[in-house]
Amino acid sequence: MSFPIINSIASWILKKRIHQIELFQKYPHEVQEELLFNLLKAAENTVVGLKYDFSSIDTYRTFAERVPVTCYEEIEHLIEQSRRGAQNVFWNTPIKWFAKSSGTTNAKSKFIPVSNEALELCHFKASKDLLCLYLNNNEDSQLFTGKSLRLGGSKQLYQDNNTFFGDLSAILIDNMPIWAEFSSTPSSKVSQIGDWEKKLPAVVQETIQENVTSLAGVPSWMMVLLNKVLETTGKNHLLEVWPNAEVYFHGGVSFEPYREQYKKLFPNARFLYYEIYNASEGFFAIQDQNHSNELLLMLDYGIFYEFIPMHTFGTAGQQVIPLDQVALNQNYAVVISTNSGLWRYLIGDTVRFTSLDPYRIIVTGRTKQHINVFGEELMVENTDRALAKTCVEFGCEIVDYTVAPIFMKEKEKGAHEWIIEYKSPPEDPEAFARALDRHLQSVNSDYEAKRTNNMTLNPLKINIARHNLFYDWLKEKDKLGGQHKIPRLSNDRKHMEELLRMQSETR
Repeated sequence: MSFPIINSIASWILKKRIHQIELFQKYPHEVQEELLFNLLKAAENTVVGLKYDFSSIDTYRTFAERVPVTCYEEIEHLIEQSRRGAQNVFWNTPIKWFAKSSGTTNAKSKFIPVSNEALELCHFKASKDLLCLYLNNNEDSQLFTGKSLRLGGSKQLYQDNNTFFGDLSAILIDNMPIWAEFSSTPSSKVSQIGDWEKKLPAVVQETIQENVTSLAGVPSWMMVLLNKVLETTGKNHLLEVWPNAEVYFHGGVSFEPYREQYKKLFPNARFLYYEIYNASEGFFAIQDQNHSNELLLMLDYGIFYEFIPMHTFGTAGQQVIPLDQVALNQNYAVVISTNSGLWRYLIGDTVRFTSLDPYRIIVTGRTKQHINVFGEELMVENTDRALAKTCVEFGCEIVDYTVAPIFMKEKEKGAHEWIIEYKSPPEDPEAFARALDRHLQSVNSDYEAKRTNNMTLNPLKINIARHNLFYDWLKEKDKLGGQHKIPRLSNDRKHMEELLRMQSETR
């Protein structure tokens, strides 16, 4: 069978899902309510289900009153029981997979349960939906005439007490359907090489031999790979290596600081970028329109959503609301109940709704990654946007960045301190800093108020990072590779001081 025929058949099969997506867009609240009670019914005889008497819960209000919002530390003992082989703890079917995740800042690993239902009805379903939505918007796509270059986590799966743990991407690769393995590169063997510095050249050598039509991975690490491809091949841009490449599916960190660099790597106006929002805990949202940064919240993946308005987060008056009570253009912390047995679990991400019909979101940051030391309520979305605007203005490109507060001392006012590693630095760093400060004020009125006449905050300070500073910092923490991320914002100076120490040691 020829590749064009395979492409046509695959496109036809995937696009049959469209009417189901349209159904949950039309009846979002009904779909979510039915899903919640199906989850409760499935888990009513588990340890958690018996503790909270799931069988007698017949309204959302009862569910919200009876089951507390939790974070990982509060359920870690139950997860450890399950990892040691106990079943029926928080979900009614056997759980043998645990996604190992340390997020961006915690040294301590988390082990997120992944049920068979979550694998099939959430993660793999979402992978197909991503292709479905893309193909539905691009009728002339030739995606399946070639392969998808996927760049995931690097760790092997480890067996422990008849349960397995590893990066989510390693779990997905281990359970991948044949069609996905056939249509992907690099091979599973290379994908799961544990040492990033050995994996990188191996991925390059395999993928440059393939007809790559799409790419998928975290923008920062994908950038490292793609620059290595150009270095190895001696080409000027990636369409000389993969002339049929048509789309990059990205997620994990904001794309804004990297957008202009990718346009140079793929210098074709028809090349598309599609964003996804997924995590170890589940797959949540997918870009459903060309040339949009809004993500369609996927409501039928076995995940029930609730939201905490960030202005109440962590306060005595903290509110938790269901989907039908959210409003536009407010920041919310995300709370989920899932078909892996996470109940009212705080995942640590913040989102903002850009549309209520259908429900579309933008990921704005992390509950632990914002700066509000001086009442400025600075979110990652703000710093990403301001930095992207400033880079365009000055013709600069960045590798990575992080920001921390400079605390008030005696009569000295506070400020924000940045470390930016540039790929191409500005000719006038001080003018760049002034422009960045100006753009931050334009995207965040609270920051603007604190900066007006230096009322509370002095101008921001930028440290120019040496080459590979962030890479070396991650390497020191054994966090090289596809799913590890630089913490963008912090309310303390822990990461900043570590980076400044490494910077000074190499001078």
